[in-house]
Amino acid sequence: MSQPSATTCIAFDQQKLIAKGALADVARAAKLAIDAGASAPLVILDEYSSRPIEIDFRGSVDAVLSRLTPETSPEESATRGPGRPKLGVVSREVTLLPRHWDWLGQQPGGASAVLRKLIEQSIRNGGASERARLAVDSVDRFMRVMAGDAPGYEEASRAFYRGEREQFASLTAAWPADVRAHLQQLVAIAWDEQKDVS
Repeated sequence: MSQPSATTCIAFDQQKLIAKGALADVARAAKLAIDAGASAPLVILDEYSSRPIEIDFRGSVDAVLSRLTPETSPEESATRGPGRPKLGVVSREVTLLPRHWDWLGQQPGGASAVLRKLIEQSIRNGGASERARLAVDSVDRFMRVMAGDAPGYEEASRAFYRGEREQFASLTAAWPADVRAHLQQLVAIAWDEQKDVS
């Protein structure tokens, strides 16, 4: 089971899910919750990686939303050079040993084309194990942030890593419903990805 390409996120007020979806929609819902007196600092995470998303909630809803679009930093603007920016190609510095540059120079298509091919080949060859690792990391991250103080956390974590589905379900059964529901989705993805690797 692979994750969708579009980035979506989730927002929790303590252990209650208050929003899920596109970043702008979640930011709007979170800002409205804060303005209505949310009981604690909100937790906003990428839905699939469980990485925290920082949002500046100062000002009006429109002010919050206007800050969501990442601006190009002066450093990025200065390093922009030849390439195909309309195709999404990004120019960055690559540091290699002289023998690596010599080898690249002998390959057809130029250094950039060869590097892209090597990276794509690596992604294809290690894709399943990489997806499994990322899915496991996401579960671990989410559990630490949202259930690190929950009863049975350590045992549930061990049960997850051992693939003990019934034990994991039993240990997390008393956790808050919204946390448990999202965790079950992440765990299902992780176990599916691990199955594809083995």
